[in-house]
Amino acid sequence: MKARIAVLPGDGIGPEVTAAAVSVLRDAAARGGHEFEFSEHAIGGCAIDAHGDPLPAETLIVCKQADAVLLGAVGGPRWSDPKAKVRPEQGLLRLRAELGVYANLRPVRVHPKLAALSPLKNERLTGVDLLFVRELTGGAYFGAKTRTADVATDETKYTTQEVERVARRAFALARGRGRRVTSVDKANVLETSRLWRETVQRVAHEFPDVALEHQLVDSMAMLLLTRPAAYDVIVTENLFGDILTDEAAALAGSLGLLPSASLGDGKVGLYEPIHGSAPDIAGRGVANPLGAILSAAMLLRHSLGLADEAAAIEAAVDRVLDAGVSTRDLGGDAGTREATAAVLAALNERAASKEAA
Repeated sequence: MKARIAVLPGDGIGPEVTAAAVSVLRDAAARGGHEFEFSEHAIGGCAIDAHGDPLPAETLIVCKQADAVLLGAVGGPRWSDPKAKVRPEQGLLRLRAELGVYANLRPVRVHPKLAALSPLKNERLTGVDLLFVRELTGGAYFGAKTRTADVATDETKYTTQEVERVARRAFALARGRGRRVTSVDKANVLETSRLWRETVQRVAHEFPDVALEHQLVDSMAMLLLTRPAAYDVIVTENLFGDILTDEAAALAGSLGLLPSASLGDGKVGLYEPIHGSAPDIAGRGVANPLGAILSAAMLLRHSLGLADEAAAIEAAVDRVLDAGVSTRDLGGDAGTREATAAVLAALNERAASKEAA
């Protein structure tokens, strides 16, 4: 197949980890006889410096025309003033809205070799396999904002249509997993959450084969740490999802391991590791590329329909971790290039063993 992939390296370690992901995608294309066309474009702080805009018009046009978008990370100390009128994260929020990617998928699995890195006891981590589905283009992040000397407001608004579409995505994904959905809200206090709960409950009738339960967000924050293996697909609104997924990352032992996919109703998706730009280690060659590489696997699966190639990459990452290849965030000394090379070598070994068989 042919595909156009827009690459937005971004800031900090973004260029390093996206380069690793692109090398793995090139390998997948070569093995499968596919033609992937890559083009790099600016976003975030580097785009502000070069164009005065965190999402230049050219970048947006290319992303809309692409089959998928691979993103590194945005932001850093140079652009961290929250009072600044132009900030890197504005580019990312605009890109999500313009692409219409309303469902952010964040899988969280605990690799047995890395369980000791989690602050939780090992027995609580056995069997943890979560998929968060976070609503991405509504809520407080996109609501109207006001500010005076003494008062600030951030409007949180949701429509039934916004809740319905992300809930349907969560239920559909649950059908291919454990057939259980947990919807997280704050319905005892917030009117938006009451709308959220009623709408998710109504959508659940369309999926009688999937079990639904509701949890308040404060209770869910506790349950993620006390019995995380009890949950399958967790769907929630934008702000709650942002917080809970970062909390859940502690289960896996490092932010550097976790990928994400942001999907809408079309085929174009936005794929990025969940970690930030980590400016303190940028340019040193020590960033963990596995989250970006696993994001590339999600790109293959969700935007390009290449499930076998995606599974091969995920299995290769597992073999690398099994072999004890670890970057600094995982307690090892492997650099970005070494970890990437190990994944490519694992892919080679798998291909060779299949040919021999």
